[in-house]
Amino acid sequence: MNTLVRKNNNFPSLIENFFGRDVNDFFNANTPSFNNVPAVNVVEHKDGFRIEVAAPGMKKDDFKLQLNHNNLTISGSQQTQINDSDNSNERYTRREFSYSSFQRTFTLPTSVDADNIQASYTDGLLKIEVPKREEAKIKPPRQIEIGG
Repeated sequence: MNTLVRKNNNFPSLIENFFGRDVNDFFNANTPSFNNVPAVNVVEHKDGFRIEVAAPGMKKDDFKLQLNHNNLTISGSQQTQINDSDNSNERYTRREFSYSSFQRTFTLPTSVDADNIQASYTDGLLKIEVPKREEAKIKPPRQIEIGG
């Protein structure tokens, strides 16, 4: 079972558990350039986690989210095409298309409710809400009565 307790060196074990191999791959020289991978924020709140993917210019249909066991894969692809000229006297001798794609995989902690993950895309920001299971949420302190 994964824990969400901070280690003594103040580096959250959440990062290690939540990101899994993805963080190690980020520093690996064999991975694609960082320019091809959107920046990601992971926010923990009392009810779960929110993954924010900065992807301006993309559309909702450009993304694909897949959950396989406890691995959440976020992928996206976008093709930019140049519009044809209105002038019939012109023709292209060379025309280049821009195509970009990315894929990020996150290992989710066992404390999440994978059946209720939700995603939305607004103003260039993909937000994925990953709720915690009820039993994993932090309970407020309570007084325990001592019986006689």
